[in-house]
Amino acid sequence: GLDRNRMARLSVWIAIALGIIQGVVEWLPISSEGVVSVVLTALDVSSDASVQLALFLHAGTGFAAIAYYRDDIVELFREVRGWNRNTDPFSPEAETATFVIVATAVSVVVAGGAYLTLLEAATELAGGAFIAAIGVLLVLTGVLQWVAERSEGGDRDLGLVDPVLVGAGQGLAVLPGVSRSGTTASILLLRGHSGERSFRLSFLISIPAAFGAGLLTVEEVALDPLIAGIALLTSAVVGYATIGALMRVVRRLPFWQVCFGLGGLAILGGGLLLV
Repeated sequence: GLDRNRMARLSVWIAIALGIIQGVVEWLPISSEGVVSVVLTALDVSSDASVQLALFLHAGTGFAAIAYYRDDIVELFREVRGWNRNTDPFSPEAETATFVIVATAVSVVVAGGAYLTLLEAATELAGGAFIAAIGVLLVLTGVLQWVAERSEGGDRDLGLVDPVLVGAGQGLAVLPGVSRSGTTASILLLRGHSGERSFRLSFLISIPAAFGAGLLTVEEVALDPLIAGIALLTSAVVGYATIGALMRVVRRLPFWQVCFGLGGLAILGGGLLLV
């Protein structure tokens, strides 16, 4: 089941720790959901409950992203308000808003199917097997980032293919171990966009995705309202405080190596738990 009694007894300190982890790792291309799920599974929380709480915490960093990208969000609303029947949706004046809307719509469809598959798999997998599976997905995310780092282009024009592919990638990131930011930014890099633009677009579409993840699981997460509030508040505050610095770090360090390292450790640790 959902380990409701165990989840309800999570201490304030564990809630704060989870909020800090989410607030920091969300901005790194190494799957915050995967890291939080591994921590919870190690605390003997069931695999399906770990996934649901990890998704729920995204709402906290969603608030942080809104605060950080507030000027961009205002500009997106201006773009949408300026649309009319003669507007080219991928003109320079409208392409960002079009990208966010299309990518979000595709994400909803893909994430819905992936989430149902995930819950079924998480219910079937034991703790060690679940941790090892997350490790495999982290390694695959690292492979994608490694390839993408060698493909960065310039600021080419956006087209319909871009938000469709990125939206599908974001939808699949509901799987713990698949980095949302790492996957979506890598797809844009592979499509020939610059690193700066790829990460900006990736984090703009993360905002509706974060609240969607929270709403998807809010009724299933069996937490005391106070504990849930502390975890969300912590992730929001820490997320806002760290996003700027961590975004700069991401542009300098080869995070595919981090994915390989974390993935390898998860596979090893999960294997040991199965022995």
